[in-house]
Formats: sequence, C-alpha cells, structure tokens
Amino acid sequence: MSFQYGVTQERDWNALSDAEFRRIVRAEFETHYPAHLRYAPRRLRWHENRDWYLRMAEKGWIAPNWPVEYGGMGLSAAKLLIFQEEAERWGIGRYQDHGTLMLGPVLLRWGTEEQRRQYLPDVLSCKAIWCQGYSEPGSGSDLASLKTRAVREGDAFVITGQKIWTTLAQDATHMFVLVRTDFEAKKQEGISFLLVDLAQDGVTIRPIRDMAGHEEFCEVFLDGVRTPASNLVGELNKGWTVAKSLLGFERIHVGSPKMPEYGLTVLEKIARARGLWDDPAFREKYVRLKLDVAHLSDAYNHFTGIVVRGEALGQDISYLKIWATESFQRIADLVIETAGPFAALNGEVEIGDTSVDVLASFYKARPPTIYGGSNEIQRNILAQQVLGLPRR
Repeated sequence: MSFQYGVTQERDWNALSDAEFRRIVRAEFETHYPAHLRYAPRRLRWHENRDWYLRMAEKGWIAPNWPVEYGGMGLSAAKLLIFQEEAERWGIGRYQDHGTLMLGPVLLRWGTEEQRRQYLPDVLSCKAIWCQGYSEPGSGSDLASLKTRAVREGDAFVITGQKIWTTLAQDATHMFVLVRTDFEAKKQEGISFLLVDLAQDGVTIRPIRDMAGHEEFCEVFLDGVRTPASNLVGELNKGWTVAKSLLGFERIHVGSPKMPEYGLTVLEKIARARGLWDDPAFREKYVRLKLDVAHLSDAYNHFTGIVVRGEALGQDISYLKIWATESFQRIADLVIETAGPFAALNGEVEIGDTSVDVLASFYKARPPTIYGGSNEIQRNILAQQVLGLPRR
C-alpha cells in the first residue's frame, strides 16, 4: 500500500516477547506520562491531555488496534492486552478517542478507500477529534427509533435533528452520526451513517453538567447542517448494519478492564488508609471482585483477538459490557462501604496519610450500564440472539 496513513512503526512489535514488549511500553508510560494526570477522577478534556496524545501520535502509538498498513501498531491480541494493562496500571486517562476506537475500525470495514485516505490520517495525527452522534431524546436504548433526518439535496445531505449524551462534543471537530433517510421504512431500516464536520453554521453544542459538576456529556443540535454525499459510509438506508458493528467496537471498549482496575486501585488505597486491608471480611470481598476482574480480562482478550484477526464480532459481545460495567459498580459500592463516613464528602478527601476522591468511582460506575445500550437490552440480546430463547 503506497499511501502513507501514519508514521512508520519502529519495529515489528509482535516479534518481541511479551516481557520485552511490556518493558518497553511501561518505560514509555512511566517516563513521559504527566504525573498530575494519573488516575484522574473524571474524564479529562482535550486541552488537559492533548500534549500526551500528540506525543503518542508522533510516536505512532495512537492506534494500537489498527493494522500497520493503515498507520496502527498492528498489535496481536496478547500485545494489545499488555498495552491496555500498562495504561491501566499507570492510570493513563482516556482522551476523545472515538476516532481511533470506533470510526477507524468502521472505515476499515465499511468505508471506501477515498474515505479512509481522507479521514484516517487526521485521526492518527489528532488533527481531527471525533464524537459519536447516536442517542437522541427518546431514542437511547431504543436507538432505532431515532428521528434526526437527512435529506439529499444535489451532492449533499442536509441534516436536521438533535443528539444527546454526546461525549465531549465540545472538544470535537467531527461527528459520525446516525440519521433517518427513509421516512416510510421500519425502524431498523431507512437509517444511514454519515460523517459530519462540526465547524459550520447550524451546529449548536451545549454541555450537560452532571451531579459531580463535570461536563463530560453534551447535547448537539443540527439545524440544516450539510455534509457531502461522499460522506455516506456503507449503503444508503443500510446504516443500521454499520451502526451495529460500531456498537460492537464500543462494547469492547466499555468492556475493558480499565475502569474496574481503577476501582480496585482506589479500593485498596482506602482500605489501607482505614486499616482494613488485613481484615478477613474485607479481604474476602476484595478477592471476589479481583477474580471478577481477572475473568473480565480473559474475556476481553478473547474479543480483542477477534477484532485484531479482522473477524466480525458476534452478539455475544454484549456479555463483555455487562460483566465489565456491573463488576465496576460492585467495586464502587464496596469503595463507599469501606470509606465509611468519608463517603459523604465530595472531591479529594484526606484519609490517614493519603488523599483520595472517594466518590469518583461511584460517579463513574453509574452511566456505563446505560450508555452503549443499557444492560437490560444487552441481556435481551444474549437471551434472544445468542441463546435463542423466546421473547416470553
């Protein structure tokens, strides 16, 4: 492939032993990741972690899950899991990574070569920051009921509607969006997948402040917003198929061990600070949760292996999201129980000789069971489409 999508990898990472690869990744993270950003209690904004991810982009490490020929690291499932484990261990915060985690794999599978050449290099260099335009008021878990419209006018689509719970849209330059293009078809039909530049008239982005005082989510209003017809990904009115594959990639990400591991780190810190670390009753609860996370890592490794091999994810990916998000909630609940009276205090709290945000895990653990398709919906998918059980 003659077109250069990203920087050339310095070596074949998969040819290294797992131990050597881990040593290299760990040294990079420990040497260069800013200490004040480790284990951030909230989702970081682009201006806060931009310098780190620009470094990752220049190094060619921004897309470890992409094939080498498209600018990624091309990591095997085992190496990808090591990369993720080291990021989790060192407390590296996520950035607005919808471009690398979701859009990239979608364009590699469903996009045209022209679309890949137009958009993937800017994702790899962090010149373009993407957000996901899926959920709408009244169309969350029942995403197929969405009402945002796109009408073809000449060589462009004109989009009108509203999206909500759009993660960090205030930092994004582009959005991939689901729209209705056939208004007479059934719910899952007549939907198309479009790419949209947000730097134009008709786009209004309003942050939503959550109960912790953070503005991770936004609502996005699209009033006559135009995008070239060439920004249609997949076939017209067949966007639901594209969307389902993207949701599979999203559920892999939501199913990462990263957040549960973060929760265990906080839990251990609080238990030690309160003198409970060696308490048998606490240790039994802690070990149960740690085993849950170990099993989650095994499942995560299985599903990332499917993606790395270029195979299609099945509906059983829903299991991963359920296990990860509910494990994190159980950990967060034990954090509250272990903290005792300190759980009533918001922000950084001094417990013994340590400082910790007790409520951060609790706040972080609530939304994931809802977004990306609620866990109730995921159980229905497993029951009906994996196990073949009747609806009633």
